Amino acid sequence: MGFRSSCLQVQEVFPWHKVKSDKIPLTLETLREGTFRPTFKELQWIHSPESVFNDQGTYLLKDEDKEGHAKYVVKSVVDEDFQYTLLENSVFAYHGVDYSVDSLKASPDLSKAILKTDSTKGWRHSSTALYWVLDVKTGDIAPLLNVDEKLSVTSWSPTSDSIAFVFKNDVYVKILASNTISRITNDGSANIFNGKPDWVYEEEVFGTDIALWWSPQGDKLAFLKFDDTLVPEFSIPYYVQAGHDQYPEVRSIKYPKPGFPNPSVEVVVAQLPKASGGSFSTHVAKLHSDKINEKLITEVLWVSDNFVLIKTSNRASDLLEVFLVSTEVGAEAKLIRSSHAENSWFEVTSNAIFVPRNDSLGRYDDGYIDIVTSNGYNHLAFFTPPSNPEPFMLTSGQWEVISNHMDLSRNEVYFTATLDSSVERHFYSVNLLDVFHQQTSPEIKHITSGTSWYSGSFSSGSRFLLLNYQGPEVPHQSLVDLHDGKIVKVIEENQKLRNTLEKYELPKQNVSTITLDKDAVTGGEIIANTVEIFPPSFNESRKYPVLFYVYGGPGSQMVTHEFAVGFSQVVASQLNAIVVTVDGRGTGYNNRDSKLGSAFKFCVRDQLGHYEPLDQIAAAKQWAKRPYVDEGRISIWGWSYGGFLTLKTLETDEENVFSYGVAVAPVTKWKLYDSIYTERYMRTPQENPAGYETASISNAKRFSSVKRFLIMHGSGDDNVHFQNSLRLLDDYNLASVENFDFMVFPDSDHSIRYHNGNTVVFDRILDWLRRAFSNEFEVTEHPDHNEL
Repeated sequence: MGFRSSCLQVQEVFPWHKVKSDKIPLTLETLREGTFRPTFKELQWIHSPESVFNDQGTYLLKDEDKEGHAKYVVKSVVDEDFQYTLLENSVFAYHGVDYSVDSLKASPDLSKAILKTDSTKGWRHSSTALYWVLDVKTGDIAPLLNVDEKLSVTSWSPTSDSIAFVFKNDVYVKILASNTISRITNDGSANIFNGKPDWVYEEEVFGTDIALWWSPQGDKLAFLKFDDTLVPEFSIPYYVQAGHDQYPEVRSIKYPKPGFPNPSVEVVVAQLPKASGGSFSTHVAKLHSDKINEKLITEVLWVSDNFVLIKTSNRASDLLEVFLVSTEVGAEAKLIRSSHAENSWFEVTSNAIFVPRNDSLGRYDDGYIDIVTSNGYNHLAFFTPPSNPEPFMLTSGQWEVISNHMDLSRNEVYFTATLDSSVERHFYSVNLLDVFHQQTSPEIKHITSGTSWYSGSFSSGSRFLLLNYQGPEVPHQSLVDLHDGKIVKVIEENQKLRNTLEKYELPKQNVSTITLDKDAVTGGEIIANTVEIFPPSFNESRKYPVLFYVYGGPGSQMVTHEFAVGFSQVVASQLNAIVVTVDGRGTGYNNRDSKLGSAFKFCVRDQLGHYEPLDQIAAAKQWAKRPYVDEGRISIWGWSYGGFLTLKTLETDEENVFSYGVAVAPVTKWKLYDSIYTERYMRTPQENPAGYETASISNAKRFSSVKRFLIMHGSGDDNVHFQNSLRLLDDYNLASVENFDFMVFPDSDHSIRYHNGNTVVFDRILDWLRRAFSNEFEVTEHPDHNEL
């Protein structure tokens, strides 16, 4: 089958217009106030087994009453008159104490709900909180465990009669009918995590705080057990948060770095008792591999009530093994497929969908849909039966599938992809039977179109789609009936934002592609997506400073058609500067339009920090030649991986195309970052010592030729440790590098938000760039360091 291909031409996101004098200038203050933040309604679809074939589009909506108190109401897309209030007031009293609801999870049958109060933040995705069970009919609210015991996570069974939860790293199940609690594990500790991920799995694998899964019938529970006993600890001192006047508090986390032990992990399956008062039985899935010694478990999926699908990979993420595990005690796991990624890696995904057998709909066996790598691109595949290692491909081509859902009643598979453009996201669909029975390439149907970026969520049976239009124009939300393609209801129009934008002087921006150079290995042209943001009063006859805003991490994407009025727009407005972002080699989705194909992303394998700065320098050289650019005032900035790329670019830039740079929370040596992320792209230091050395910021002396640069870091960063910046500062001292500024944010984590940190960090960057673009950092001659 053939697909449309095109080279993306320059497209105007904001129309060119003459700025009116009565327009309000864009500032950081108005940005912080949320003036330009689109409103997206919080809508929680109610998922139940019955809705697969009778999808009423039932959803939970958080609303406010006249006094401003939040209330939770269930509504139906099909029946506009249907309204069912789960919780009238988000503040409730228990034994004379008031509690405020942070969030609510309804049971599938809507008879009860789990309330979350008094949340305490953990790491990026995790927290502990008090959890309560609401009886919707009576209005009674009772603690899930004890009123003073904070839990980690909770999960409804699909049958609404049980709740699984994690307390002090052990898994429990509460049977609501008997009001009994069963403890499934007994070994939870500082080193053993049951049902919830440890730090590195939360951050780099699951992106969530839960690692347990109910079976379809709700009579079994699979969960992961993480053993961090051999994982080294990293200690972080906190100077302010602890409240101690004289000694800091030192907190330790289990943090595996490249080459050091990872947590060992195993899948445990628990069988609920078949009779009241019975006990749970558990067994560990036996995953035997001849090729993988230290495995990562990256996905768990029930593919019937008696079989669990488990994805594993090696530390380098270039060997993928998929097992099918029977829930029978003592059953050996069956290795059903194994794949090797040559000079590349397997991304961690959680997109697999169970497709149950239904003879009347032409599905004569169980199966599952997964996103797999096909010729270097992510595409949809259907495996049936689940033990079949050879899939029926649902999509193919030089573009990528991002996510997928399925309407089991109509065999329709919905997905988002880059089929139309790498800088757009659209919804499409294919019919499962088209490929399965007819053995032909299925017809791909467009759900959305136009120069747009869409996201969304599906109702329980995938008949209805909450469609979020996210740009380039003002975002809006609507409910769509996918059976006829019609908009059922407009949820949010953001009219207030539209009116506000009319009052402000807004920068103009162009999304385009540029050809950077020819790839030294393949000889193919390096075509990269770019966005250029102009100041509101842009005049081509003038000379402007340029700020390159970068991230550049493997598989990431910055250039899109999403609506944005953010810090880049403030820089363009306040500093009368041009802001440029270039998604160079190593980033994701550019391979749709690039002549390099999948090598555009995977060329950075084993050599982070090699191609990325070369592409930023090549792009900056092109901008330096543009008539409206002041080539002496080109700067670069980024955060996290973007901070690393900023420093690596300055280190690599021998021609001094960049005069200034700002790096926030940068990785400076990849040996110091976590193992799962780093080894996915670099393997271990033992396997790739030269690659780790090259990827480090190692040539400190080279920074002496930069006009000036700024580094900022939070001392409490649990992700990119402050150690990275301190090691680099020591290198600068040894090399007598003094042309930089440095700022520490006490106790702030990677987001730098503690004690007004986020306000200060952006104020500081903006002011520092203003000084740089005003040539305040110009030095006419080097001072004599021998004179006092």
